[in-house]
Amino acid sequence: MSAIEQIQQVAAPANGYNVQDFAENKRLQVITLSEETLTAFEQETQQWDVQALEYKPFLRFAIADKLDAICGGTLSPRLNQIMQNRDQAAFLLQYEGQPASDQSEFNVKLSTAISHLIGMPNFDSMYGKYYARFTVRNEDNSDSYLRQAHRRMELHNDGTYVDERTDFVLMMKMDEKNMEGGESLLLHVDDWQDLDKFYNHPLAKQDIVWGSPPSKQVAYKVEHPVFFEEDSQGKPHMLFIDQFAEPQNMRQGLYLHQMGESLESEENCFGVRVPVGSMLVCQNHCWVHGRDKFVPHPGLERELLRQRGHFTKA
Repeated sequence: MSAIEQIQQVAAPANGYNVQDFAENKRLQVITLSEETLTAFEQETQQWDVQALEYKPFLRFAIADKLDAICGGTLSPRLNQIMQNRDQAAFLLQYEGQPASDQSEFNVKLSTAISHLIGMPNFDSMYGKYYARFTVRNEDNSDSYLRQAHRRMELHNDGTYVDERTDFVLMMKMDEKNMEGGESLLLHVDDWQDLDKFYNHPLAKQDIVWGSPPSKQVAYKVEHPVFFEEDSQGKPHMLFIDQFAEPQNMRQGLYLHQMGESLESEENCFGVRVPVGSMLVCQNHCWVHGRDKFVPHPGLERELLRQRGHFTKA
């Protein structure tokens, strides 16, 4: 009997996972894979290591299909239903139990399966792969807020400074030590009380120049408005990050400054504690995300994995 058959027998009623609302905000869905699902996925993908996934892109879809099959073919439509529903469009995925093999390698596989069930990751220039791994420590001298532990990373969208579409962002916690604070911060665009003020502003559809520091490994600049399109319901999609905007005049500068101040003072923003081995996935154009500051500790260390990509059609 294969691992897939075993999990279908053990957990058929729930298809190997359950879904519930996040306690503090019902937009965010919490998906928990059962321990049996975890074991079956590990067994079904053990013949492929992470290097194989990096070298052979089609294997990334193969392991995504394995996970979906273990869940009775229901996980992929459920994830896509969540991501395409503007009223939700985000989930926290976690699992019960612990993998028997190396957890780091397992987490790369699992995050790859999830990302390829909802779309396809873009190449991440900062890390040189379809995903990026980076560590936040107590001290940092980098050229962006990404690794700076003792300050709040302001609410933003990903993909503002690249010329490829970034429909989703996946953030997985790989490991952490001596951590206190640092919760992920989320705000749905529709819950932003000043949305109409900035969406109806004369500069809302005016091109802004966006660049990035050397660590991002993106040499070019792009131009696009903050509110660059509307979805199928006519509601705004946005692309904003305070660090990488390059306003060309006073009006643009003050518009962006006031927008950042409004987002940071928004009372509908909420925090999410992401456990090790869990991932937060959101529709990048209708959610803004950030990170609260950490409590200083000389041994502070958190490793994260990131995948950013676009939705695809079969």
